[in-house]
Amino acid sequence: MSETLTARDYKSDVHPVWCPGCGDFGILNALTKALAARQQPPERVALISGIGCSSRLPAYMTPYGFHGVHGRVLPMATGLAVARPDLTVIAMGGDGDGFSIGGNHFMHACRRNVNMVYLVMDNAVYGMTKGQASPTTQTDWTGSKLTPTGTHMPAFRPLEIALASGCAFVAREFSGNPNGLAQRIVEALDYPGFTFIQVLSPCITYRPEQMGYKKIVHEDFEPTSIRTEAMARLLDDDGMTTGLLFRAPPAPWQGDPAPEAHRAPERALVVGGGA
Repeated sequence: MSETLTARDYKSDVHPVWCPGCGDFGILNALTKALAARQQPPERVALISGIGCSSRLPAYMTPYGFHGVHGRVLPMATGLAVARPDLTVIAMGGDGDGFSIGGNHFMHACRRNVNMVYLVMDNAVYGMTKGQASPTTQTDWTGSKLTPTGTHMPAFRPLEIALASGCAFVAREFSGNPNGLAQRIVEALDYPGFTFIQVLSPCITYRPEQMGYKKIVHEDFEPTSIRTEAMARLLDDDGMTTGLLFRAPPAPWQGDPAPEAHRAPERALVVGGGA
């Protein structure tokens, strides 16, 4: 390894098996660039993922990685971040993993504000299991045999949920802009608390229309520290706006302020017996 770390130092020798054109390639590049920008030693980084195409990412990098179970990435990452505050903990997964089976964990991770980064690679489809609608799929999408007339449900809106749940750092970026995403990840890594970045990551295999994202994604979010202002900006959001939406003054979780008060009283252990 070179004395000055480069993005290549964070990439493993395992070749990604994502489909050609998958947006997750851009996220891999952005994440390695962000870690190189911070000169973060790989052995001081832990990548925690769930289940899905995007959750394969830890295998393609040299830091420690843990490939968990579906929807449980945030409990695992939270436990590690609390037990090992000396590590940089990055949780990652897809929209199905994070907002469907993992949706409840998402809300409570926002309100706990434990120091870690959460990257959600959102392609609005279940790519690994052949293209079913996901929580963020648009109401009128008819691309799956399971929803031939659309989902008939409004799409899950993760930025609003994050804001309403108390998340202190909320952003949306595009995998087709890896340099901009890398800069946002650096900002998230430097922020002491729970940071959430929704990354629009096209799946051109099951959502070929997403190839047009480059023409419609636009960077218009102006960051604010006032939660109501951030929420108001999302009322007419088309889902393609990128940038840092909300950043509150840091107030990360500091652990139990009075652990002695909750400790069970010690009891003597009696061994043996007899009449």
